[in-house]
Amino acid sequence: MKQQKLLRGQFFSPFIITLMTVIIVVLGIGNTNLLHIAPAAAQIFTPSDVWQKVYQQIPDFPQENQYVSKTTGTIVATNTLASRLIRYHIYNKGRSPIYRLDWKLTLADYLDANETIYVDSYPGNNILKQNPLVGDRMAISKLTRRQRNNLVQVLVNIFSPPVQKM
Repeated sequence: MKQQKLLRGQFFSPFIITLMTVIIVVLGIGNTNLLHIAPAAAQIFTPSDVWQKVYQQIPDFPQENQYVSKTTGTIVATNTLASRLIRYHIYNKGRSPIYRLDWKLTLADYLDANETIYVDSYPGNNILKQNPLVGDRMAISKLTRRQRNNLVQVLVNIFSPPVQKM
């Protein structure tokens, strides 16, 4: 009886180690990211930086940055329509920034053709004296379909990593 337990213990210990080694090797071959960290494929932008890229690529996109800070009483020039649009899209709605359809849904929200935008949670409401939602909706509604499509494409291009050729 003791001899059987010893044989069983001697067999299972090397067997388990061998099995774990084989699993790690097989997974390592199939998934190259398991055993090492791959270099970044593209530069990562934060939503707070992207609005600047929007205005670089679409200089005539409305700024809507004339709103005054609640705390300082000065105009917050960096609080733009593009920055609020991006924050609303990503943080309020939780939509993906890499899909055209998601951006079109967001624009439909602004045009009051999709989901309701709640005034109390709209970006800028907590830091600006006047809630910018009404002005932002007006600015978006004045854009032509071509301008809205261009905006969507620019946003998708900024957020999407470039496709790498193998």
